[in-house]
Amino acid sequence: MSRLGFIAQRLVKGVFIVLVIAIINFILLRLAPGDPVAVIAGQSGAMDPEIMAELRQRFGLDQPMAVQLLRYLQALAQGDLGVSYRQGIPVLVLVGERLPATLLLTVTAAILSITLGIIAGTLAARWRGTWADAAISALALLFYATPLFWIGLMAILLFSLQLGWFPAFGMMTAGSRLTGLDHVLDVLHHLILPMTVLGLFYMAVYARLTRASVIEVSELDFVRTARAKGLSEGQITRRHILRNALLPVITFAGIQAGHLIGGTVLVETVFGWPGIGRLAFDSLLQRDYSVLLGIFLITSALVVVFNLITDIVYTLVDPRIEVSQ
Repeated sequence: MSRLGFIAQRLVKGVFIVLVIAIINFILLRLAPGDPVAVIAGQSGAMDPEIMAELRQRFGLDQPMAVQLLRYLQALAQGDLGVSYRQGIPVLVLVGERLPATLLLTVTAAILSITLGIIAGTLAARWRGTWADAAISALALLFYATPLFWIGLMAILLFSLQLGWFPAFGMMTAGSRLTGLDHVLDVLHHLILPMTVLGLFYMAVYARLTRASVIEVSELDFVRTARAKGLSEGQITRRHILRNALLPVITFAGIQAGHLIGGTVLVETVFGWPGIGRLAFDSLLQRDYSVLLGIFLITSALVVVFNLITDIVYTLVDPRIEVSQ
C-alpha cells in the first residue's frame, strides 16, 4: 500500500472515530446534571417559567434527546457546530479564536518535553548506576508526581512575583498594541512559563521511557558489533542506539497527544492563557453544551491527526516498518 493510500485509509477511520466520539459526548452531556437554561435565566435574573420555556424552545432543548441528537448530527454534517447558549456567538468562531493559542502552547510544550526527555533519558542510560543517573531519574519522578497546577502556582510565585522575570498571566501585554517582531517577542515572553510547566510534567515520562529503551537496545548484538568495529560511543549512540530506541518514544508521544491537550485545561486556567482549555472550563461552569461539544469534537479530531502524524513519522524513523502494517 502506498503512503498516500495509507493516509486516506487512516483519515476515513479517523472520521468514523470522531463521529462516534461526538455521539457519545452528546449523550453524556445531556445526561449530566445541570440545566443551561436555569443557569442563563438565573444569571440574568429572569427565572420566569415563560421565559425559561422560550429559551428551551430557542435552543431546541424542549425536544426529545433523539431529536436533538439527529439535529446535531445534521448540523455537524454541514460544518455547523451550533451557537453558544451564553454568548450567542457561533461555536466555530469561539473555538477558532482560542485554538491558535492552545496549539501554540501544546506544540511548543510537546517539542520541549520530547527533546528534554530524550536527552535526559539518553544521559541517564549512558551513566547508568551513577549518581547522575539517580539524580536524573529522581528529578523526572519528582516532576511527574507533583500536581501540574501546583508546579504552575510555584512557578508564578518564584519567577513572576519574586524574581519578576516572566509575566504571570495572559498571552500578551494588555493594551500594548505591539506589532511585528515586538508582538512575537511579547507572546514568547508570556509563553515561556506555561510552556515550561506543561513540558516538564510530560518530559518526565519521556526521560524514563528513553532510559529504559536505550539500556535495552544497548545490549543487543548489533551494538556489540559496532563497538567491536571501533566506533566511538557517540557514533554508536547516534547512529545505532537512538534510532531504534526512539521507536517506543514516538509511539507514546502519539498516544500522549490527547493527554497533552487535556493538560492545557489546568495550565491555561492557572496562567490565564486564552486557549480552548480555559474556554472549556468556563463553558462547563456555565453549562454551555454547544461550546463544550464543539471543543470535544475539535480536540478529538486533533488527536486523530496527531496519531496519523505519529504513524507516518514511525515509518520514516524505521524504514523496515511497512506502511501496510
